[in-house]
Amino acid sequence: MQQVCRNAYAKLNLTLDVCGKAGGYHALDSLAVTIDLSDQVVLTRRTDARVCVKMSGAGAGNIPLKSNNALLAAEKFVRTFVTDGVDISIRKAIPIGAGLGGSSADSAAVIAGMGSLFCVNMDDCKSLADSCGSDTGFLTSGGLARLGGRGEQVKKLPFVQMHFLLLLPEVGIPTPACFARYDDMGCPRGARTEEAVRHLQAGDLAAAARLFGNDLFPAACSLSAEVGEAYRELEALSPLGVSMTGSGSAVFALFPSEEGCVQARESYRGRFRTLIARSVCPQE
Repeated sequence: MQQVCRNAYAKLNLTLDVCGKAGGYHALDSLAVTIDLSDQVVLTRRTDARVCVKMSGAGAGNIPLKSNNALLAAEKFVRTFVTDGVDISIRKAIPIGAGLGGSSADSAAVIAGMGSLFCVNMDDCKSLADSCGSDTGFLTSGGLARLGGRGEQVKKLPFVQMHFLLLLPEVGIPTPACFARYDDMGCPRGARTEEAVRHLQAGDLAAAARLFGNDLFPAACSLSAEVGEAYRELEALSPLGVSMTGSGSAVFALFPSEEGCVQARESYRGRFRTLIARSVCPQE
């Protein structure tokens, strides 16, 4: 095998509880799901140990090479498993700075793709992905899961089909800045994830949706008024639940069906870009 193509799927944090700090990082408890918004990643095997990355698409020019997580993940893979290098082509569709996990998704797709190219088993790929940042290990497989720690503790859950309408403010929110503001504000900690998971496992999606929420939301709103505006606009569309993903700035609402999402988007009169998405389980 000389080349592989993979979709790097975005994620939504349906719940996000901040549970304290450990080792200098915030410990989280989150119910997360991958959605059918994705970057396209193409990996071509080289005959040397070099890694080269070419980016195109939405916001690609705003990613400095030295901090390109896909590049760093590939270089770490080569060092760890002593393999040849790769040429990486990434066509971006996931907005940057929206809390949708685009950077982690790209890294996960690179690691999983290189695992296929060089016959490295997925357990070893997952361990490497966990060392590359929050959510990266989860996004090597995706689906629906409860995430703990920095996101490296993944408990897979039975997949549930869900339909979302997203509002996408133009201004992204840097994750470090949002966590720093969270600490400065002394925001209260939630404990919604456990109950939301229980409702999902009982088959009560509507009850789970009422528990959607994000402890970082007040901090994100203090950094960008657009986040709160988008949230209120989605609430006015009468969804099953509404929240912000990650550290923002994207806000999402859950509707009972795709038709409900379409109707909500048609009735929306706000200024933000809209996107309809559904939950996906890439391994299926």
